[in-house]
Amino acid sequence: MDDKPHRAESAWPIVGIKDHEAPSVFRPEALLREARRQRQLPLVAVPEICVLDPDGDVVRHLKRTGTGRVHDGWACYHTELLALNLDGIGEVGIVGCAVGAPFAVLVAEQLFASGCRLLVSVTSAGQINPIGPTPYFVLIDRALRDEGTSYHYLPGSIFAEAPDAPLLARVEQAGRALPGITLHRGATWTTDAPYRETEAAISRARDLGTLAVEMEAAALYAFSAASGRPIVCFAHVTNAMAQTEGDFEKGEADGAEATLAVVAAAARGWRK
Repeated sequence: MDDKPHRAESAWPIVGIKDHEAPSVFRPEALLREARRQRQLPLVAVPEICVLDPDGDVVRHLKRTGTGRVHDGWACYHTELLALNLDGIGEVGIVGCAVGAPFAVLVAEQLFASGCRLLVSVTSAGQINPIGPTPYFVLIDRALRDEGTSYHYLPGSIFAEAPDAPLLARVEQAGRALPGITLHRGATWTTDAPYRETEAAISRARDLGTLAVEMEAAALYAFSAASGRPIVCFAHVTNAMAQTEGDFEKGEADGAEATLAVVAAAARGWRK
């Protein structure tokens, strides 16, 4: 029996031997083509500005108020795309409940393959470094890579940086002008395992300067950097990881109106 480790077994699979420049055999366009055929969907582009709403609060608000409609051409097997008219912006698409790095990037790839030109993610987040009373928003400029998806798009590093600094600066300027909304800018910690947020892990993330913990931004920014697709990520800091009762409050309409205002600011910054 050969006890020598094989090369594939001697490298950590997530950050081991990868050719990040090589094209994928399995493409989102191919999956969408087959889904469209099977479900007999028309070939209709999604809105140029799309939103990821991992908590689903905005989607539920749109359904309750009758202000969103199901997009006829969205061919994703796993999600529904609502379209709404956002004041001053025009039609925007929104996908709810795509929680976690793998799911978020799967949907992001498919949205850009379907006509999206800007993707905005607004995810609920837990406070790591207290900078004020919750809820507030953080415009994420870098995210600690404590998940797996980002390593399939970029070589290993501690943080995934938002790749378009001028875009982020314009979005920040537009966001800080919003009345009644508190916006900070800084780093977050992206994890795949929210129920493994141990004291040691939280302390390390705090020492690295992260403001909040969430589950998508590092992977979305890695995909953005690798693909050249513009993505802006916000953390809606709503809780302190349920350490006290009465946590996870987002404000009026479960934070939906504030989230849509932040999305509109991102859209204005992108178009500017």
